[in-house]
Amino acid sequence: MSDRIDIPTADGAMPALRFLPESGSGPGLVLFQEIFGVTDYVKDRAADLAALGYVVIVPEIYWRLDDPTIDYEREDWLQQAMGLMQQLDWPTTVGDGVSAVAAARADQNVTGPVGVFGFCFGGGLAFNVAASTDVAVLVSYYGSAIPGLLDLADSVTAPSLHHFGRADTFIPGDVVEQVRAAVTRDGVRFETYDGAGHAFDNPNPAFHHAEASAAAWRNTEDFLAAHFPAK
Repeated sequence: MSDRIDIPTADGAMPALRFLPESGSGPGLVLFQEIFGVTDYVKDRAADLAALGYVVIVPEIYWRLDDPTIDYEREDWLQQAMGLMQQLDWPTTVGDGVSAVAAARADQNVTGPVGVFGFCFGGGLAFNVAASTDVAVLVSYYGSAIPGLLDLADSVTAPSLHHFGRADTFIPGDVVEQVRAAVTRDGVRFETYDGAGHAFDNPNPAFHHAEASAAAWRNTEDFLAAHFPAK
């Protein structure tokens, strides 16, 4: 089940969704959205994580934008989403992410440590947040900003799991290998998936790669169970 909460920031309240496990409490995960916003897909994945025993908080990262809607009836829906992301001020957005982690730590339902999790845009944001504040774990699906944030790699000390598709045209193979080299250390797991493009976990037919999606989720469950157990 989920409810709406407000996350305090220096500029006001950032809205968020909170998904509770069946027990009503557990370790916390802050889940950061793709460029498309807090979509049904993101909510479904938040519910999946809650079913594993985590309290999942999903901040509305586009809350500062005047009109963060996307018209999927138009052919340029992807360009619309890119435009929304480009309106964000990155340092401010990272600050909002740090505020979300602080709110998770203070949440009465969170009874353990707090980790960060993100898809695409959110995967890069999770990486930067993990470099900016102490978190217990990081899971990043094809973090699109990470190639430009590799100077922060030494500051990300939490156990980490990175997923990348080998057929990603947005983050090509040589760049993926640069990321691998920069982030690899004890406690980091790095998984790649043959034939999978960018956003392969998203069920939209334009992106989805069923085999990679299933394998990545199995790897995610295994990683969380080993490094961030909820039960």
